[in-house]
Amino acid sequence: MRVRLKTAALNHLDLYVLGGMPGIPIGLPHIGGADGAGVVDAVGADVAGVEIGAEVVFDPGLSCGHCEYCRAGEQSLCVKFGVLGEHSDGSFAESVIVAADSLALRPGHLSWEESAAFGLTYLTAWRMLMTRGGLRPGETILIHGIGGGVSLACLQLAKLSGCRVIVTSRSDEKLKRAGDLGADDVLPSDDQVARSVRGLTDKRGADIVVDSVGDATWMQSLKAAAKGGRIVTCGATSGPNPKEEIRLIFWNQLSIIGSTMGSREDWRRLMAAVTGHHLRPVVDRVFPLAEGRSAYQRLEEAEQFGKIVLSIDG
Repeated sequence: MRVRLKTAALNHLDLYVLGGMPGIPIGLPHIGGADGAGVVDAVGADVAGVEIGAEVVFDPGLSCGHCEYCRAGEQSLCVKFGVLGEHSDGSFAESVIVAADSLALRPGHLSWEESAAFGLTYLTAWRMLMTRGGLRPGETILIHGIGGGVSLACLQLAKLSGCRVIVTSRSDEKLKRAGDLGADDVLPSDDQVARSVRGLTDKRGADIVVDSVGDATWMQSLKAAAKGGRIVTCGATSGPNPKEEIRLIFWNQLSIIGSTMGSREDWRRLMAAVTGHHLRPVVDRVFPLAEGRSAYQRLEEAEQFGKIVLSIDG
């Protein structure tokens, strides 16, 4: 399936690919980009149910389709799992080839820029909270590092599920904007986060802690989680080897849950939620494809609030 792209979006993953991924050989030249939105302009001979001219978005996960995990519908556990733009050429181009079962019709309430801005991050957030984290209405969620795509998606999904959401950031401006988007409590990112969370929850702590920061926040995550709480992680932007306090884990009976991207079923459920509830990703800034270097620099500065998007067609 070939999609003529109109827009694409950057993820932190693109910085990792740019810097080189340990253990993942990336041949040059390489085209980055996991997310995009566009128009189907070519269909494979064996593909049914997809028409040329359809406006689409796509799940950027790559899987073999026949291993035990794929057969069980757990594509993100595939033994050959990969991500568009990391393990193959991606969406920072005029067109991209994707699997037919990864496609979904572009939600009609979203602009082209917004359509490119939710795929990877919202799918990651959906699996973290809904599938792996077992999110329940009324729970308290702590989200570290608000402002990135995954953290903002978690904020929206948690509020949609009727949860209390506490967020952290080093930026006062990001905390203010998170409050405007519905965060119930905002906290500066420091070594007092856990103490503050317990103060806000009558010493109870958070039912779920979303930690994609890693080294800089991990100990606060362990201390902020309620007894029997769940800490869900999908990344480690500040470093992969944080200090650990194993006694906190067994004494408080915490669950440490890893999560990566999502299955095709996660994708279908996410698309139903985005369309049915008119969810809108936050777009930070739009650059023309020719200014892709500036887009990468904006992402590397870590000052963005929401997704950085590339305009490809016009």
